[in-house]
Amino acid sequence: MNSLELKGKWNQVKGDLKKKYASLTDDDLKAAEGEYDKLVGILQEKTGKGKEEVEKELQSL
Repeated sequence: MNSLELKGKWNQVKGDLKKKYASLTDDDLKAAEGEYDKLVGILQEKTGKGKEEVEKELQSL
């Protein structure tokens, strides 16, 4: 998933992320809205996972 895909599917992705990562807040998602790199960074921070692992998980959504 790239930035363009993320923007187009944001509402769907946002719901999936909230289900998968309970520690994500609405503020986190609002801060990252449509910004792939920022979303990856927030997920890394919240989960402690590496960039590649987070990106792989995003691809599976």
